[in-house]
Amino acid sequence: MRGRESPAEDALILFRSRICNPNFVFTPFSDSPDSNYSKLKFIISSSVTEACNNSILLLGPRGSGKTAVLELVIRDLLAEHADMISVIRLNGLLHSDDNCAVKEIARQLCVEHQLLFSKMASFDDNSQFMTAMLRECGLAHKTIIFVLDEFDFFTQARLPLSLMCVHTQKKAHVDWFLTFKFSDIGITSSLCSLQGKQRLLYSLLDAMQSVMSQAVVIGVSCRLDADQLLEKRVRSRFSHRKLLFLPPSKEDLQRLLEHILSLPVDTSLPNDYAVEFNTKLHHILADERFKEIINTLLNSDSTVKHLLRFLFYAVCHMDLESGFLSLDNFRTAMSSIQRQPKMEYLQDCSILELYILVCMKRLEVKEQNSYNFNSVMKEYKGIHDAYQTSDYYARSVCLRAFEHLVQRELICFMDNRGNNQSIEFRAVKLLISSHELYQGLKSYRSCPVSSFKSSV
Repeated sequence: MRGRESPAEDALILFRSRICNPNFVFTPFSDSPDSNYSKLKFIISSSVTEACNNSILLLGPRGSGKTAVLELVIRDLLAEHADMISVIRLNGLLHSDDNCAVKEIARQLCVEHQLLFSKMASFDDNSQFMTAMLRECGLAHKTIIFVLDEFDFFTQARLPLSLMCVHTQKKAHVDWFLTFKFSDIGITSSLCSLQGKQRLLYSLLDAMQSVMSQAVVIGVSCRLDADQLLEKRVRSRFSHRKLLFLPPSKEDLQRLLEHILSLPVDTSLPNDYAVEFNTKLHHILADERFKEIINTLLNSDSTVKHLLRFLFYAVCHMDLESGFLSLDNFRTAMSSIQRQPKMEYLQDCSILELYILVCMKRLEVKEQNSYNFNSVMKEYKGIHDAYQTSDYYARSVCLRAFEHLVQRELICFMDNRGNNQSIEFRAVKLLISSHELYQGLKSYRSCPVSSFKSSV
């Protein structure tokens, strides 16, 4: 087989599968008693073994591992208590409507327990069925775990679908429409109260107050104030347990990198290759230049998801001939993952537009703080005379290129007071740094030599 002929290809496949597997990524955090995994597993397992009800919120920014840790805990608990756990999953983006959510709960309960589901059942019928199933599962010592993803959407008021078009109008029009149009049929005062009752959460948490029920409600949200969105009667039935998912510490980060990028020595991979690979990897992780790259990465986004995306880019650039990761792989991944819109704009510029940007940069180097199109054209003629280039364009063509740079916001006018003034005489400034301009010219395939030299 081809994989056996090249250990580097087997290693690359292994790294990709690891990075794309959240259960593997968060496995090293399951050993610590202070980790969110251990805390969440203790809360749910105590509900299963001690037959009690619980509710908890998992809060943190998107990509911090809330859902991944929750799925890892549920997987382990299902392996330990296969016949004692039933999982119901809802998403606030899909089931924020109370009727839709209760119907979905009833449907999943019917599928789980092989019962016949009625699509024509009302909200009250489904609520009664849910309460009855909680009671029956409690008597059978079976815990129902309700996972409410995008929990904050379950707490927000929603207008009926027939009234959604109102939100497309201006706020003043909405107020007028609600006040004067709906007042004729007497629903203005009750409209918001009807949508703000949080009936699903209240019905769910209220049913859990019974000693015969056995359930756990787990809310997942990126809003840290999700518990403050609950109404008073719902909040009084909530247990107010919260787990915050914070960025990994330096120790956790080091352990995570070693866990993902280290090769096992007891597999089909050659032992000598795995040992040498891990040795080189440890040298890279200890390198100050690598630590600087990681710090730059985490300064923009410190979530685990962003780190995994960075590692995926790095391993994809691994040299299959040598079979080892290098510092250049991580540098390339860093440049790939960092979106630089100005650099992208520079690559789409014409040669004439690059000349104009270089001329403006040269004027700034000469400490000429205020300049306009005419000043730029004088500098452009100076470059042409100095390098005797063939890239010399008419003034009207240069003016159109100048206007295009203004539209792309690579340059801008110093102020808006000269709106009635001709564009040729209005003062402008450069919106990209010298380093960005240099890197843009360096990566521009058809960049003229004279333009590149004049920018250095």
